[in-house]
Amino acid sequence: MKEKLIKLPKVELHLHLDGAVSMEIASQLTGLDINELMSIMVAPDKCENLSQYLTKFDFSCSLMQTKENLTLIAKDLVDRLASQNVIYAEIRFAPMFHTKEGLTYEEVIEAVLTGLNSNPKVKTNLILCMMRGLPRENNLKTIEVAEKYLNIGVCSLDLAGAEDKYPLDEYLELFEIAKAKNIPFIIHAGENGNADEVRKAIQVGAKRIGHGIHSIENKEVLDLIKEKNILLEICPTSNVQTNSIDKYEKHPIKNLYNLNIPLCINTDNSTVSNISLTEEYIKTSNYFNFTIDDYKEMNKNAIKASFLELKEKEELLKFFL
Repeated sequence: MKEKLIKLPKVELHLHLDGAVSMEIASQLTGLDINELMSIMVAPDKCENLSQYLTKFDFSCSLMQTKENLTLIAKDLVDRLASQNVIYAEIRFAPMFHTKEGLTYEEVIEAVLTGLNSNPKVKTNLILCMMRGLPRENNLKTIEVAEKYLNIGVCSLDLAGAEDKYPLDEYLELFEIAKAKNIPFIIHAGENGNADEVRKAIQVGAKRIGHGIHSIENKEVLDLIKEKNILLEICPTSNVQTNSIDKYEKHPIKNLYNLNIPLCINTDNSTVSNISLTEEYIKTSNYFNFTIDDYKEMNKNAIKASFLELKEKEELLKFFL
């Protein structure tokens, strides 16, 4: 099974660039030993909460303040995805976090796109994150640049951050603006918030839900997910680390899958969670006895829910016939 999972083509839709800066690149940029970087960049197996987990982004973001570094980090990431037989990835980040040394949002995005487009083995798109708890003007600027680069490297907006501290109701204006500009969006919901946050995100117009694991607690929300055919971007290891789920074996992914909830498996932050997509597949297989056909179905779910054009989706679906 392990060898089959290694060879299996894969799609990843929920991967934060700043949570996936490799320790090798960090060592190259800082001169720090990889063992030392482990304690700086990797979250504990069990954090107190999501907010503690998110502190691990501070160091990686500090390395992502020049065009050269942004391109290097993006190129390294796409090369690592290619080595895992990832055929398509939607990679997300918040441009606002990478302007401390004077870069514009546009320069940040173009530098990242240069890196992502360097490996023809993996097709990629960018998702731009608006952030909970950050100033309104920063999020408005993110919408503005998303509109500028939509369908030329950028495919969607997202709202990320600690939903328990900053509930969705505080950001409804942003989604009205995005809808007026015909920019699709994803919302992190039901990660460390409850099922009602998932319901609100769907009603607001989210095309997919980041995490959404606590939807399992409400049948009406599950019915709404199925009715609207909303994909849940599931990140099992991250969910345990952030203490959103107590133990890996208690993760609701198998129950959600058995209920025919559209979902796919992702790493969330491959460095912060110290796991590759292939390793996450192997881990879920060991804990939940998913079959190869199950993984093919999840990847087909991901392709169908991606922000690719129909013809591009049809080409990728051929990998899973």
